[in-house]
Amino acid sequence: MIRVPDIKLSIDEDASSIKSVIMKKLQINETDLIGYQIYKRSIDARKRDRVDFVYTVDVEVVNEDKVLKRIKDKKIAVSPDMTYRYVKKGDEKLQHPPVVIGTGPAGLFAGLILAQMGYTPILLERGKDVDKRTEDIQAFWTKGELDTESNVQFGEGGAGTFSDGKLTTQIKDLRCRKILEELVKAGAPEEIMYVSKPHIGTDILRNVVKNIREEIIKLGGSVLFEKKVTDFIIEGGKVKGVVVNGQEVIKTEAAVLAVGHSARDTFETLYKHKVQIHQKPFSIGVRIEHPQKLIDIAQYGSFADHPHLGAADYKMAHHCDNQRSVYTFCMCPGGQVVAAASEEGGVVTNGMSEYARDKENANSALLVGVGPEDFDSEHPLAGMYFQRKWEQKAFEVGGSNYYAPAQLVKDFLKDQPSEQLGKVKPSYKPGIVLTDLRKCLPSFVVETMKEGIIALDKKLRGFNLGDAVMTAIESRSSSPIRIKRDEDYQSNIQGLYPSGEGAGYAGGIISAAVDGIRTAEAIAERFTFI
Repeated sequence: MIRVPDIKLSIDEDASSIKSVIMKKLQINETDLIGYQIYKRSIDARKRDRVDFVYTVDVEVVNEDKVLKRIKDKKIAVSPDMTYRYVKKGDEKLQHPPVVIGTGPAGLFAGLILAQMGYTPILLERGKDVDKRTEDIQAFWTKGELDTESNVQFGEGGAGTFSDGKLTTQIKDLRCRKILEELVKAGAPEEIMYVSKPHIGTDILRNVVKNIREEIIKLGGSVLFEKKVTDFIIEGGKVKGVVVNGQEVIKTEAAVLAVGHSARDTFETLYKHKVQIHQKPFSIGVRIEHPQKLIDIAQYGSFADHPHLGAADYKMAHHCDNQRSVYTFCMCPGGQVVAAASEEGGVVTNGMSEYARDKENANSALLVGVGPEDFDSEHPLAGMYFQRKWEQKAFEVGGSNYYAPAQLVKDFLKDQPSEQLGKVKPSYKPGIVLTDLRKCLPSFVVETMKEGIIALDKKLRGFNLGDAVMTAIESRSSSPIRIKRDEDYQSNIQGLYPSGEGAGYAGGIISAAVDGIRTAEAIAERFTFI
C-alpha cells in the first residue's frame, strides 16, 4: 500500500473525486489502481470563502515499487504497518486470574487484551451496568437523587461514557489503531477510523461498552458489577488478593488498578497500605455555554449551516500575566452541561454530547491549572482534598440541593452577581442558581479566567458573549494524584499495576485505553496462565 496525503476536495465535491486525484499524484492509469481506503480526513476552514476536506489515503496499485520510484513527492511513501501484535507471554505462572479494578477505558481495554490472550480476567466494577447506571443518573439529573456508587463517575464505561465520547489524542502509538478497530467492531461509527476529530457520542458509546463487555465474557473473562474493592491483601510487599464489598476475597497475583480519577476512598485505602502516591497538578474552573450557532459562524463563516460540516468545535489556551494558563477542555458541540458529582455534599459539572451534536448550546470546560503550591499541604492526597473543598463550596452556594452556581459572562467580568438570564438557556440539571462565582472559586482562578475570556475572544469571535453562562464547578478534568510505578508498570507493591487516568497516566478515552493495553501487556510479558 502507498500512503498519499494532501488530497484536497471542496466540501461540496463528491468523495469519489479522490480516485482521479490519486491517479494524478501517482501518475498511473485507472487499470493500475487496484483500490484505496481513507486513512484520515480533516477540515481546512482557514479561508473565509472556501472550506475543504483534506484526505490522506492508502492506495493499492499494480507494481508498487515501480510507482514509488518515479514519484518525486517525498510525502508519498509506503503505508506503515499498523497491525497490532500481541506480546510474547512470560514464564512465571499465575495461580489465579488477573483482576482488573474498574471498567473505564483503561480497565475495559486491559481486560479485553488479557481476554484475547487467554488470561480469563476478572473485571470488578463498583458501579452498575450501563443500563441501570443510566437510570440512576437520570434520577439524579431530574430529582437530585444522588447514588454515590452509580453516577457519571462510577459504573460501566467510566466517566467517559457520559461525555462527548471524544477519541482525539496527542499520543503517537500503534495501539490507538487497535482501540479504534475494537470500538468499530463493538458498534461505533466506522468514520472514527479516519476523521481527524473522531467522537462517538454518549448515546452510541453506551452500547459500545456493553458490546466490549460481552466480548470479554465470550472470551472467558468475567465482568462483575456492584463489586467495590474495599481493601487489598498484601503480604511481603506483594498483592495476594482483593477484598470486595468488605467481605468477599478474590485471590490474584496481578491486579490492574484502573479506578478512575474520582475513587477517593480507594486512594485513601492505597495510602494506608503505603502505596507510593504523589501530588499531581490538575485544573479547576467552570463549564461555559454559548449558542452553538455562534460557534459555527465563528469557525465556518458563511458555511456554518453546511450539512457536511456538522457542529463546529474549538480548542484554545492563553498564558496570563499572573503566569498561570487558562484553557478550554473537552468541548462538547451541540451538547449539555451535566451534573457529575460522586460524593454527597459536592457539586461537580461536566459536558456531554450525543452523536448528532444537535442541541442548542455548545459547552466547554474553561480551566485554570492548580498544583502542589496551591494545596497548602505536602500530604500525597492534598490535591484531592483541595478538589473536595471547592466542590463543597459550590454545593453550598448552589443551595445544598445539587443545583449548580452560575453566572453570566458579562457579570463575571464586572465582579457582580447575576440576577437574570439572557439569551442563553443553561442546560445543567437539576438546575442552576445565579450568583457570584467568586463565592466558590479561588480568587486566582477567577482573575485568570477573566483575563482569559477577553484574550480567547480574539481567537474565537463571540467567546466573551455577555449572555454566555458559566456553571461551576468543573474539578474532575484529571486526577489529583499519580501512583508511582516502575518500568514494568508495577507500583511499589509487586503485582499492583496502576493504570489509566485515575493513576495519573492518561488524559482522555484513547490515552487511558492505550495505558490499559500497555498494562495488560506488562502482565502478559511476566506471566503465563493456563
